[in-house]
Parts: sequence; structure tokens; C-alpha cells
Amino acid sequence: MTASVTSKEFGVFLPIASGGWIISSTAPKLDGSWEQNRDAALVADRYGLDFVMSMGKFRGFGGTTHHWETSLESISLMSALAPITSKVKLWATVHPLLQNPAVAAKMYATLDRISGGRAGLNIVAGAYRDEFEQMGMWDETLDHDARYDYAEEWLSVVKELWAHGRSSHKGKYFQMDDCESFPTPAANPRPSIIAAGQSDRGFKFATREADACFVGGYTTEERREASTRAKRVAAENGYSIKTFAMCTIIHGSSEAEAKEKVAFYESGVDLEAVKSQMKAWGVPADRVEAAAKKRGAFQTELVVGTPDSCADQIVAFVESCELDGLMLIFPDYVAGLTMVGEEILPTLRKHFQ
Repeated sequence: MTASVTSKEFGVFLPIASGGWIISSTAPKLDGSWEQNRDAALVADRYGLDFVMSMGKFRGFGGTTHHWETSLESISLMSALAPITSKVKLWATVHPLLQNPAVAAKMYATLDRISGGRAGLNIVAGAYRDEFEQMGMWDETLDHDARYDYAEEWLSVVKELWAHGRSSHKGKYFQMDDCESFPTPAANPRPSIIAAGQSDRGFKFATREADACFVGGYTTEERREASTRAKRVAAENGYSIKTFAMCTIIHGSSEAEAKEKVAFYESGVDLEAVKSQMKAWGVPADRVEAAAKKRGAFQTELVVGTPDSCADQIVAFVESCELDGLMLIFPDYVAGLTMVGEEILPTLRKHFQ
């Protein structure tokens, strides 16, 4: 695993799917294209951000914006970014329900070799049913907790193949017959593993299997509790884990300008797409309408203001929630990342050194 040059890490959630993380017709157009993802990664690499991550997405949320309808494939994208970047870590996403562990182990070893040891595996054990049913890959025999059992066994095979290049694993879900997988990854001791389980079972999976996990919550107290709990549970089991959260940065030359942008983006909220997302997240049908209106156009915590104000808010966010870093989101990635690289990141590096 590539070591961070600072005690806190700051990375980017790439706009791999159309619309990014603002569900609005008035937000800057993100089209899920190679060009936009390439440009964002190059700016992140140039300014020394720690990682870029891309999700795995196979079905959009509709609405007037056709949110997330267009998306690139995660590992393919990161493999294309590997030879044109030099320092930034590349975290790609995989769904165990879709890929045999031997195939995934080979794909990540390939990405890791191309990138010189900068690959990371973001594993999504839970699933959005509609995405998998459309391709006949939803397994009705696996309930929520069983999908994590499946993912744990899947990951054990991947780790064995990474470590030894061979596996004869005999388990409940997978049977390997002297399965061979060379080359093994370049990363030492292996590629980073990232997870984001929020349920009790998902939380156990993340704290036992991952090097870093994303924590959620609607308040500072909820996020801090999740972060400290993850570290405590991991330590009780003899592990250590880093915790991250996501935030969207909306900046302007003045506080008023930044707030005007937020109001403008919110004015174009695609409520039908938000409701579709709420349904995919498992919100009960009788609560979807209220949940969508409460959520609005933005999907993460907001940092809003001038660059100096945004820097102060980021410091407060990380410290108050006891996080090891943040994954950043922007309405306009090149403009936002350039601003962060020039005006915020130096402050963060100095503060957290």
C-alpha cells in the first residue's frame, strides 16, 4: 500500500456517472465521459491529492436529468488513468455478485502493475436490486447478511491469489481447483481495500476486512460515532482502519456567490430521480416522497463559501468527526480541483502535518 505523505488524506470521487453527485438540471453538466474523468484525475494528480475513486454503476435513476444513466466501467477507467498519472492512488469498485474472485484478482493485479502499486479495491457487498435484476444476476437466496458472507469468502480468495498466485479454496460459495493467477500485485503487501458498509453486518465486514471505510450520518455526532466505533471495533479484533467521509465543495469569490450557487442548483432538483434513488436505497414506499424532498439535490455534506472559508470548514469537518480524510465532490471538477489544489490543499497539509 502506498503510504500517505500526511496524517490526513484527501481524494476525489470521480464523476464516472452522468450528473455526478448533484441531482439537478441547473448544475454544471457532468456527462460521465472519459474526457471529464481524465481531466479531473490529471488535476488531482498534478496538485498532489492522495487518491481518486470511481464507483461501479449499471443503472441510472431516470427523471428529467436521466441521472447516472451514462456511466463508465470502474476498473477499465482506472486502468486508462494509471499510465497518465504518476502519484495519485487509484481506487476502483467491484461488486462480488458480478465477478468471479479469480477474474477480479487478475483485473486488480493488472491495474496495480500498470499503476506501479497504486491500485485500491473498493468492494461493494450490498447491492441495488434493480441493477442486478436487469442482467439476471440478482440471487434471491442471498439476503442482506448473506451477501456479506458471500463477499467475505470472495475476498478471501482474492487475497489468497494476490499473496500466493494460487488458490485451492473450498468454501460455501467458491471452489478453486489449483487456481492460478499471475502476476501478483506490485503493491506491498497488497492493494488497499476500501469498504462502506453502514448496516451492522456491513460494519463488521468493513472493520474486519478493509484498510479504510467510508462512514455516513446526517449529523456531526452520527459521523463521529461511526468513525470512532469503526476504529474501536477494528482494534478489538487486532486490526487498524482509517475512516473517511464525503463532502461536496461549492466555492465562490464571496460567501454570497457560493450560497447563490447552492440555491441555483437546488432550484433545479430532479425530484423524480431523487425518489428513484431513495427507492433503490430501500426507503419504504410511504416515506419516499418526504425523504426525497428532505434530501434535495445534494447527496453529501456541503462545504460552501470562499476558499478560505471552505478550508476552515474542511478542517472542522475532519476534526469534529475524527476522520482520517475526505473524499471530495465538485459541481465542476476541473475548476473545483484547481481551486482546492492552489488555495486549500496547502493549508490542509500544513494544518495536519
